[in-house]
Order: sequence, then C-alpha cells, then structure tokens
Amino acid sequence: MWIASWSGGKDSCLACYKAIKQGYEIKYLINFITKEYKRCCFHGIESGLLKQQAEAIGIQVIQKEVSPDMAEYEKEFKEAVQSVIRNSLVVVSSEPRTTNYEPRITDNGMVFGDIYLDEHKEWVERVCRELKIQCIEPLWNIPAEDVLEEFINSGFKAIIVSAKADLFGKDFVGRLVDKTLLNELKSRKICPCGENGEFHTFVFDGPIFKKSIRITKSQPVLKEGFWKHWFLDIQKWEVIDKQSN
Repeated sequence: MWIASWSGGKDSCLACYKAIKQGYEIKYLINFITKEYKRCCFHGIESGLLKQQAEAIGIQVIQKEVSPDMAEYEKEFKEAVQSVIRNSLVVVSSEPRTTNYEPRITDNGMVFGDIYLDEHKEWVERVCRELKIQCIEPLWNIPAEDVLEEFINSGFKAIIVSAKADLFGKDFVGRLVDKTLLNELKSRKICPCGENGEFHTFVFDGPIFKKSIRITKSQPVLKEGFWKHWFLDIQKWEVIDKQSN
C-alpha cells in the first residue's frame, strides 16, 4: 500500500502522478491541517476544499491535525502514518485470499514531492526508516525549471494561493501557474517551484483529475505567520464535469 504526502499543491500532485505512471498504486493521500484553523499547513487551503480536490481525483484523503507551532510535527506525522497503515492492514487481512499472503509493514511506502533541499530528503528518509516503510521522491534532483515545465506540459492547472510578502505583491496570489509565470520567476532568480517556501499553489485540474474544480469567489489577505505572506482565501468553489469545463 502506497500513500502520497499531499498538500494540494503542484509538487505533491506531480510526484503522485509520476509515481502512478511508474506503477505505484496510491491508495491514500495524507494531508496535515492546523488544529486552530483547519487549513493545510503553509498552503492555507481549507480542509473542505482539499477533500473535494481528492474526490475530484478519486483517491481518498486522510487529514490529520497538527499543533499550531509545528513543535510536535514529527511525532504527529508518525502517528498519522502508522494509523493509516494499521487500518489498511486490518482491511487487507480480512479479505479472502487464494495464497498464503501475509501483510507486512515493508509492503508499505510513501511518495514525497521534494526537489533539492537535502534536509527535507534526509528527514523523509530517516522518518520512513523509523516507520519501517519505503519512500520514493519522483522529483528529486530534477531541475526546478524542468519540474514546473513538466507540470504545465502534462496538463495540470494550478493557481498561487500563498506567497511571501517580501517577494510578491497582492496581485501575485490568484495567478495561474503557466509559462508566463515560469519565465517571470526565472527572470527574478526565484526558484520556479518555490522550494524554499517563496510561494505555494493549489491544483484544480489535470490528467489525474476525474472532475475539475472551479473557484468562484476568493480574496487576497495579508497574514502573519512564520513570515508575512499574502494568502488567497478561497471562499466558494464548485466541482464540475471535465467535459463542461
């Protein structure tokens, strides 16, 4: 059983897509939201919208709350993953089989969307090793520009939902992730994937989506957090059939 680490943004989405193309069967998406606001950490996407995004894709999302200051994140992450694996093993072991198959913890793994930050990859590898599960990083060491180009060329559609206020203005949030944006980021020497947290995205359509999401009402808001950032408060949306999009 494979689980994809999920933020609702472009990198986790592309990593999941590439893993599926490589033959991994993704059974769950796992997403972490804040206890206080019930929004995705860093991206700020409301939990209900993330659930609808997962429904539009057709893969169940498991959401877990984390402490506001992220101080217990590793502990909460491990507990969440262990819970998903335990529950899945109970279901698997209750199914009739024609062989002597016995579920093992090593049959499980996770997909992550890290690109080049060594400390992130080292954390993922250590934590997965301690959980006794495998991990794969389909985007690892691919140039960030190539990652974003692949995302766009594959047919995914996303918008900017948060951005550091010291780098971007109010009008940056809500923009479509396209080649114009890519060229602008390159000209400003900003990582095209925002790997250092410069900005975050929300994917609303693409090749793994059975339906797409149309945002009908949103508003940019200036927020204080780990740093001052512009945040797109998505207030209303609708899920639509692909053929009517």
